[in-house]
Amino acid sequence: MAIANQLKALLKSHVDGDNRMFLSIAMQMAAHEAKQGHGLLAKEIRELIDQAKSQRSSAGLIATPLVKPKGELNNLLSVTYPKVRLNDMVLSLSIETRLNRLIKEHQSVQKLRSHGLAPRKKLLLVGPPGTGKTLTASVLAGELGLPLFTVRIDSLMTKYMGETAGKLRLIFDAIQQTRGVYLFDEFDSIGSQRSDSNDVGEVRRVLNSFLQMIEEDSSDSLLIAATNHYELLDHALFRRFDDLIEYELPEKNEIISTLKSKLAAFQTTRIQWSKAAEAATQLSYGDITRVCEDAIKDAIIYDRESVTHSNLIHSIKERCAVRQKQL
Repeated sequence: MAIANQLKALLKSHVDGDNRMFLSIAMQMAAHEAKQGHGLLAKEIRELIDQAKSQRSSAGLIATPLVKPKGELNNLLSVTYPKVRLNDMVLSLSIETRLNRLIKEHQSVQKLRSHGLAPRKKLLLVGPPGTGKTLTASVLAGELGLPLFTVRIDSLMTKYMGETAGKLRLIFDAIQQTRGVYLFDEFDSIGSQRSDSNDVGEVRRVLNSFLQMIEEDSSDSLLIAATNHYELLDHALFRRFDDLIEYELPEKNEIISTLKSKLAAFQTTRIQWSKAAEAATQLSYGDITRVCEDAIKDAIIYDRESVTHSNLIHSIKERCAVRQKQL
């Protein structure tokens, strides 16, 4: 009955001229065939869908239409259309190389599928706050021209038995139906270890549901989970992700690059970049961005024409003091 309903919906979307719905239903049918063990048929359907998308794009049509979560999904997902690119970030060579590879894989999806392969699409990002995990999701969405859907964890997690798993199913249905980058931030709230002594049962059920859903996911969407608390994650999660990227506090040369980048739009005078970087060694990328913003604001409100070295060091020391209190 499910496939019959999908066929009717497919024909209706064609009659209505709703190309987005037509391709979405076709993807559902491909997923259904894959679950039935008809791998070759599912692969052929997906290849036809990719070909249709490519033709629409070359014809000058919008590849990714503006979408907005509807109904209950509106409370579970927020959507943005990022314009940031990879060169807007300051990253270690290792992380930049891996992100470039992922982007290239998604841009070459048809080539990969012609050889029976698929791009990485399930990514786990771990590391301290402010090191670029959330920005990475925006960058990947921007580079691929996809909407960024951020899961509202506070709306997802409830105290009622079974309700969170039901909401999780809605999100994974959306992942299947609407191609995009889906970000699960503060992922440890979902993926904490099932052996946790404080666990009352519902956390286990939610995690088990997530493990099953991510295992079954056959969509073209990119799923990103980010956490500051890698050590809390259940070990069963790691093999469900295609890649794990660990973010760290910036090294000296990366701090200098970030300072120069963030201060580039304002006049600077005799900044001793090496000494400034040494003073900021315990700060994250997010902290350094705030340092530069604070230094520029001070220059503006006190009618100074430029940011000086002493002004910058003062802002760095203030931010280090704030960071120390947060530890």
